[in-house]
Amino acid sequence: MILELENLSPNQIYFHLIQTLVPRPVAWVLSVNENNSYNLAPFSYFNAVCSEPPLLMISVGKKPDGSEKDSRRNIKRHKHFTIHIADVSLLEALNTSSATLQENISELDALDLNVTTVDFDGAPVPRLAECKIAYACELYDCHEIGPSEQAVIYGKVNAIYIDDQIASVNERGRIKVDAAKLQPLSRLGADEYSTLGDVIRLKRPL
Repeated sequence: MILELENLSPNQIYFHLIQTLVPRPVAWVLSVNENNSYNLAPFSYFNAVCSEPPLLMISVGKKPDGSEKDSRRNIKRHKHFTIHIADVSLLEALNTSSATLQENISELDALDLNVTTVDFDGAPVPRLAECKIAYACELYDCHEIGPSEQAVIYGKVNAIYIDDQIASVNERGRIKVDAAKLQPLSRLGADEYSTLGDVIRLKRPL
């Protein structure tokens, strides 16, 4: 099967991309609404793109009515935001937080997510206490791509929170995160998510 994308609609192309580019990590993004409440939303167009400076990327589209999504607008205005890596125990909350709400309505207040915020030391935006990994990010750049003006947002990572229960220090002094203990969620196509499954260890050739 060969899929020629030239004559497909953006929605059809999106569907084919998310069905085939799997698994994708999920960024659970906490940002500050204009009324100082918190917006919480998941994005699976997400990854690391640079180490110097340390940059994470999320790609954010628009709402069905064509207006900017709250996360996108909040990050451009406030500049600071927090990205979380959610584990399997948070699947229901993460999925529920993807609901489209009115502007300045906080998912933490309006939805039954059962998550709480705690101070993120040295960062202006808090983190979710229930997440074992969190990144304190500051807007580095934003590129709007294509006729629909999809926003590719680059966040400079200023600090990383790692739960001590999933981390250790190896013989070379490097932090080692136990992926099996983290059990991160990943995104598949349609309504599907995936858990970690087997961890395969294979040394790189010299």
